[in-house]
Amino acid sequence: MTRGSSTARAAGIVTLVVVGLLGSAYVLGRSLVPDQAPRHSTGVTTSADGPHYADQPSGGGPGAGPSNSASPAGTGPAEAGQDGSGRDSGGDNLFGAHATTGTPRLALTFDDGPDPRYTPQVLALLREYDVRATFCVVGENAQNHPELIQSIVDGGHTLCNHSWQHDVGLGARSADAIRSDLLRTNAAIRAAVPNAPIVWYRQPGGAWTYPVVSVARQLGMTPLHWSVDPSDWDLPGAGKITATVVSQAEPGSVVLLHDAGGNREGTVEALRRILPDLTARFELEALPTDPT
Repeated sequence: MTRGSSTARAAGIVTLVVVGLLGSAYVLGRSLVPDQAPRHSTGVTTSADGPHYADQPSGGGPGAGPSNSASPAGTGPAEAGQDGSGRDSGGDNLFGAHATTGTPRLALTFDDGPDPRYTPQVLALLREYDVRATFCVVGENAQNHPELIQSIVDGGHTLCNHSWQHDVGLGARSADAIRSDLLRTNAAIRAAVPNAPIVWYRQPGGAWTYPVVSVARQLGMTPLHWSVDPSDWDLPGAGKITATVVSQAEPGSVVLLHDAGGNREGTVEALRRILPDLTARFELEALPTDPT
């Protein structure tokens, strides 16, 4: 073997050793770097400008959601979807609450009032079309505006207890706490109109539980849900509110609307459009004050 071939062979061996060492170092370095899980979209978005109301509790289950307060004119409860969006109007979670009138007649219901800005407008429209409705009133609003409770009764409309401060989580409280809340609300209503019949109760957010249904029945009130919900609390505009009610209304429907708890201009304008259609197709009624 010549001197040149020996040198070439030695250089080849050195090269192989170096390559091997570099490969080992790379593998070792990779083993020391933590694995990173792939990123997946959750499909969940958040917005600081989302709706204030959720008459469905956030999370969707009965009794979920924070306690909210329905306040006079323009400042409403922080109710994720006031009394409507996303809730099951006919599922197994109603614990026997009525979602229809049980007759061919249709019932309009108005939640969260009374409100000095919007309730008089609603009453005027109902009077124009000779329609009686049901008003599910919040206790503190009844206390603050007793004259509007009187106006509701004078118009031949039915009153419904809607809790003291629109507490979506009321059904998750103790039976004593529920009873105290409902009695306080009834007292505020009757302070405005003594001997007013109050035979219906609507749970804020539609967040029905067995305890709240049981207590309401013990106090002589029938739980009231709904079957048509245009989500007017979400301010979709008069056109969408009108289209939902007109297209979904059928004999026996209980329609959920709001005369308080926020800006209800869209609801008032929608009612102006809805009433000619509904009165031409259905007989509208205030829910009876002797539902049993």
